[in-house]
Amino acid sequence: MKAILEAKELVKKYGDFTAVNGISFEIMEGEIFSLLGPNGAGKTTTISMLSTLYVPTRGEATIGGHSIKKEPMAVRNLIGVVPQDLALYEELTARENLMFWGQMYGLSGKTLNARIDEVLEQIGLTDKARQRLKTYSGGMKRRVNIGVGLLHRPRLLFMDEPTVGIDPQSRRAILDSVKDLNKQGMTVLYTTHYMEEAAELSDRVGIMDHGELIALGTQAELTKQVGEMETLILHVGENEDPERLAVAIRTLKMVRRADVTDHTVTVIVPEAEEALAPAITKANELGIKIHSVDMREPNLEAVFLHLTGRALRD
Repeated sequence: MKAILEAKELVKKYGDFTAVNGISFEIMEGEIFSLLGPNGAGKTTTISMLSTLYVPTRGEATIGGHSIKKEPMAVRNLIGVVPQDLALYEELTARENLMFWGQMYGLSGKTLNARIDEVLEQIGLTDKARQRLKTYSGGMKRRVNIGVGLLHRPRLLFMDEPTVGIDPQSRRAILDSVKDLNKQGMTVLYTTHYMEEAAELSDRVGIMDHGELIALGTQAELTKQVGEMETLILHVGENEDPERLAVAIRTLKMVRRADVTDHTVTVIVPEAEEALAPAITKANELGIKIHSVDMREPNLEAVFLHLTGRALRD
């Protein structure tokens, strides 16, 4: 496989604030590459630079051999963009929205109509194509948003958190659509703060935090960074003090890390099941009530916690 995208030391600053700080990565033709990180990590800014919407403060990237700085029009011809915010008209039908955006891409006549039919089939909205978007659910609108990005048959599709704020059924449909597009040969750059999405979709994952790319690789390569560690997640009540519990749990011999996010204590241990009883004992000694418990095998969230000292949360 050859690289369709090569980013080198990309930086984006706004005054004294650095939104993206010198990130470099490649995306190979035919893969799904995910940027995983919390809100504010710099994922959207990265996509905005790569799609030529923002000019990098420093650094360069090429897509299909074309510079995002020197050849923006050539880059735009190769990419499709599914933005986080919906770029659609509520008073128009799905077909009319696709017609409008197809004309913006320079498509027309029978070619455009045929392509709209194909895209409606791909996003599963053929039977609702003539309904106005204002009657659609959030998930259906998201699918039309994806359809707009597909109209001109891009070689590389950017998808910026396409499942934010939608119901589980629509989320499932979108994830399945991404996998189907990839099977058809589409290369995808997918951003998310949902660990489960990155784990399900990705050939490789880049983990971002505070504008930096802090880890990159396959899931197997990334989880090796935390060895065979498992994750024990303890959810406490709003009136409880999770930091006190984390301090107590850190005294347990088997615990490698114990970090607090909101009302959750996330613990990295060799075996989560063995650590559960001692952790609950510590909670009982402090009079802290644990509402629920999750146990996970080595995963991307554990990698993020290992690298940053905090859990990845929605």
